[in-house]
Amino acid sequence: MSDQVLYAVPQILRNDDGVYAGNLVYYGRVLFNHAQNLMHPYHNFRHMFHVLWLCHEACRFYKDVLSRQQMRNLLIAALFHDFDHSGMFGYDDLNIERSIRGLRRHILPNDAPCLDRIASLVAITQYPYVAVPEQLDLCGKILRDADISQAFSVAWIQQVVFGLAAEWRKPPLEVLAMRLWRP
Repeated sequence: MSDQVLYAVPQILRNDDGVYAGNLVYYGRVLFNHAQNLMHPYHNFRHMFHVLWLCHEACRFYKDVLSRQQMRNLLIAALFHDFDHSGMFGYDDLNIERSIRGLRRHILPNDAPCLDRIASLVAITQYPYVAVPEQLDLCGKILRDADISQAFSVAWIQQVVFGLAAEWRKPPLEVLAMRLWRP
C-alpha cells in the first residue's frame, strides 16, 4: 500500500519517505516567499508544485535507477523551472535565464557543487524545445514530461488553455490550436 500513497507537497519538501538526499524545505520557502509569478494564470504556484509532485512520483518509481543526489537535483530543478516566469509568450529563453538566476541566488552551499547540473535541467524546459528528446537523460525526460503533463489531463484544460491564453493575450482557441504537446 505505501508504494501507492500520493504524497502532498509538505511531505515531499520534508522528504518524509526518504527518497532523495536531505530535504527541500528551504527551497519551498524560497519559492513561496520570493517567486514573482505565483499568481499567474498558468505559470504559477500550482504549476510549479505540480511539476515537483510528478517528478517526486517519478523518483519513487526510479528509486533503483537514480541516485539520491540525482533525485535531489531533479526536484530542485522542478521547483525552479519556472521561477519568476514572465507569463509572456515568445520569451522563454529569458524566462529560463530568470529561473536560473533565481536558482543561483538561492542555492544552498551544499547544493552549489551540483548547480551547473541543476541549471542544465531547468534549461531543458525551455519552450519551444531546444534539446530533442533523444539528447535527454532520464532526469531531463522526467522533468520535461512533468512540465508539459498538465496539457494531457482533462482536469487541467481550464488552467492550461485558458491560463496560457490569458498570459499570452491570445484567444483560447488559438492556444488550443497550437498543439503544445508536439515534440
